[in-house]
Amino acid sequence: MANIFNSISHQIVAQIQQPICLLLLQILLILVTSRVFGLLFSKFKQPAVIGEIVAGIFLGLSVFGNLFPHLFNFIFPTNSFNNLEVLSKIGLAFFMFIIGMELDLVALRKRAKSAFIISISSILIPLLLGIFLAYYLYTSFSMPNVRFSIFALFMGISLSITAFPVLARIVKARGMQKTELGTLALSAAAIADVIAWCLLAMMIALAKAGDFSIGLFTILSAIGYILAMFFIIRPFINNMIARLRSAHYGDQSIVLLSFILLLSSAFTAEIIGIHMLFGAFLAGVIIPQNEKLKHALTSKLEDVSELFLLPIFFAFTGLRLQISLLNTPYLWLISLLVIAMAMIGKFAGTTIPAKLTGMNWKDSFSLGAFMNTRGLMELVVLNIGYELHILSPELFAILVIMAILTTIITSPLLDLIEYLFKNKNLG
Repeated sequence: MANIFNSISHQIVAQIQQPICLLLLQILLILVTSRVFGLLFSKFKQPAVIGEIVAGIFLGLSVFGNLFPHLFNFIFPTNSFNNLEVLSKIGLAFFMFIIGMELDLVALRKRAKSAFIISISSILIPLLLGIFLAYYLYTSFSMPNVRFSIFALFMGISLSITAFPVLARIVKARGMQKTELGTLALSAAAIADVIAWCLLAMMIALAKAGDFSIGLFTILSAIGYILAMFFIIRPFINNMIARLRSAHYGDQSIVLLSFILLLSSAFTAEIIGIHMLFGAFLAGVIIPQNEKLKHALTSKLEDVSELFLLPIFFAFTGLRLQISLLNTPYLWLISLLVIAMAMIGKFAGTTIPAKLTGMNWKDSFSLGAFMNTRGLMELVVLNIGYELHILSPELFAILVIMAILTTIITSPLLDLIEYLFKNKNLG
């Protein structure tokens, strides 16, 4: 009897270890954990995305992997991460396509100048502070054989990132995606992150090849790609949809055309080096401004993206994090310094130009809170720096904590700003 039981147990374990079974088990565990943490954090007026980030950390090496290492290695073996990564990025691409469709271009045109000025300033100020901070951290926290210029540029980029997908989810959760402030926040964040990714591409080129050619190619290609999307692809898509108007807007041909646009744009952006999510977002932006069409596409994508695929993206990076390296008061002091510099840079770099471009103080501070969101885009950048052996493990952990805390604090800051300016004429 015992032999039969052992045989059955071994057979079940062998089946679970099959790639498809393991993937299904991982997705199930991620979705349930993300939902539980999302509901828990909603009790504290945090958007579900924060719960999903914390769920990923909980399921990763820092908690679950530390408490139950054998079970963690069984459910999340390293060789299974590629499947989760691909699935999570597809989900993110669909979500960013939806956000792009909901961007109000009419409102954006009214604020185009402000969005550009704010985005440039929100990059420049924290970039300079990061370079200044690198001067003091270089000796203790850089890896051997890393030039100061590379380390300083990476520190500047790390403090400059705004997590566009997380910001988009926070804006959407607060019902602000069609307001002027929400549109400006999304627009400024999109422009700022394109610039930041171009700088990152240049930094990678310097770290690997020692010249600017690859970074310059990325910048020029990105400009050409954006212009082509607006002045060539957009008229083509409008013309194609006009030809399909004999069918209703939910017609499969129009939906398929939209999906082809989404995937082609994401593919092009990834090839250029500015990340697929910007390609997905831009594809949504150039979809014709027609409410019936947008509703038809959104209704087909939103639930699958937000409830099924997107939590996998936010949980995936958390699975690879280990933030138990900060074990001395000195390291925590450095952590506080980095967090303070990051927040000051983003707030000053956003709030001051926002006010100077004509916004009232309430909206200027709110925009500063939005742009201070870093989230998992920051974690993606940090992983690149870690893989290139630019950051020491300790500094990597410090910057990870900075990314998480500046994201978690966004909603409380917005609520505080709303409270302080309530019934007050402080514009």
